[in-house]
Amino acid sequence: MNIGEASNASGVSAKMIRYYESIGLIRAPLRTDSNYRVYREDEVHVLRFVKRARTLGFSVEETATLLGLWQDKSRASAEVKDIAVGHIAALETKIAELQSMVKTLKHLAHCCGGDNRPDCPILDDLAGEHPHSKGH
Repeated sequence: MNIGEASNASGVSAKMIRYYESIGLIRAPLRTDSNYRVYREDEVHVLRFVKRARTLGFSVEETATLLGLWQDKSRASAEVKDIAVGHIAALETKIAELQSMVKTLKHLAHCCGGDNRPDCPILDDLAGEHPHSKGH
């Protein structure tokens, strides 16, 4: 199948397929005499694997490691689990950071009158200004 068909079958855009190939995440497929890429079902399966890993938030480097482990039938699952547990910890940290941002923004939005006056605690906070320290 051509790159468009591989894209449709895997859910990975043609642009990303070319990118993954260029950085060595996936192997370059066979090419026709006219230099068109030709993808086999096993290569589409790899693309689906990459798509799922990236959807779960794994970095390109982590995805490459996981792909290598997936393809290595003699691997120990402990190594895979370690990567997943590390990723879970990173996601939990990111979630806590995002929740803190939401809390701060909710507070700032609550403090903002949202009227026609130019005073805006949201912009003051972004500028590092605090209402009690203005002019001092």
